[in-house]
Amino acid sequence: MAGTASRVETWDLTGIETPGGSRSPVVLASDDAARAVLVSLEPGQELGDHQVKEHLFLVVVGGEVRVESDGRAVDARTGTLVTFEPDERHAVTSASGARLLLVLAPWPGEGHYRGEEPEDALFANPT
Repeated sequence: MAGTASRVETWDLTGIETPGGSRSPVVLASDDAARAVLVSLEPGQELGDHQVKEHLFLVVVGGEVRVESDGRAVDARTGTLVTFEPDERHAVTSASGARLLLVLAPWPGEGHYRGEEPEDALFANPT
């Protein structure tokens, strides 16, 4: 279409600093369609049993994790994509450390904030 410009953004997912591992998620992009978040797990860290209101696409960018959901456990290494339905409970652990790309869609999912202000919620935009 005339008059529209594309906006291409790129990220080096292996080079972005994530000090503190899972305590320092980095929001890479966010709009009504989806939110992309980079999370590192230091050895022994986990994303304990939880659920999100969005479809979740988890990509193992580096390392290896164990994903547990609905009584099933999967060992996922670099290059693995794991998907979850909204409200599906799951846990992610890493004995040796890992780097994960999480894509939540749509963003935010219906009921995501549950009375919280958006800036107080998990994976809120930094500053």
